[in-house]
Amino acid sequence: MVDTTDVAIIGGGVAGCAVAYYLGQSGVKSIIIEREGVGNQASGYSAGGLNPLTGIGIPGPLGAFGWECFQLHLDLYDSLKEQSGIDYQHRAVAKIDLALEEPDVADLQAQVELFQGVDGFNARWLEPDEIAKLEPRIASGVLGGLYDYGNHAVDSHDLTKAFAAAAEKMGSTVRAGNVRSLEGSGGKIDRVILADGEISCGQVVMAMGPWSRRAESWLGVYIPVDPLK
Repeated sequence: MVDTTDVAIIGGGVAGCAVAYYLGQSGVKSIIIEREGVGNQASGYSAGGLNPLTGIGIPGPLGAFGWECFQLHLDLYDSLKEQSGIDYQHRAVAKIDLALEEPDVADLQAQVELFQGVDGFNARWLEPDEIAKLEPRIASGVLGGLYDYGNHAVDSHDLTKAFAAAAEKMGSTVRAGNVRSLEGSGGKIDRVILADGEISCGQVVMAMGPWSRRAESWLGVYIPVDPLK
């Protein structure tokens, strides 16, 4: 069986389904190829945290990018929920980051001013006795902690399904299958070969996440992606 589409997307995680959604908004049809079901792999088990003020490269070179992504999530929630019929529970959250060693104390205390300087965010330093009152299950021996509010979180599995559902309403489809190879000519890939069929397409998007190295044999190139837990 040969299916035809504008874009074949290999991988039904949050990245692949988001690509299908935004392509659909531009009138581009796609087929999402997923072997285990939409959102049933790494994307479905993500903590779903949206933390624009801290992280790898934040503050720093990724700071502006992280903040823009955060704003896009805020703008997306109501429309995607309505389009898909799926409430993926986007909400503001509070958390405590624990200081387990002396260097952690200075690092976390420095973030108090960072959080307090941004609208919608707040933070304060907690002493060990305050932490014990808030959460008795935390082991004794912690040196303190940063209580912060303003980060957001989503149900990552439902977010992935929402992207896919909205994309399907715009004409995209989800195809269960295992990719075996990619074929084409003149330096252009235009066929995705599955275990039980073939997809003819104009473009291919690789959205395989931690399994991206499986494409090395299809493309004949080294892909420097290794899964971590």
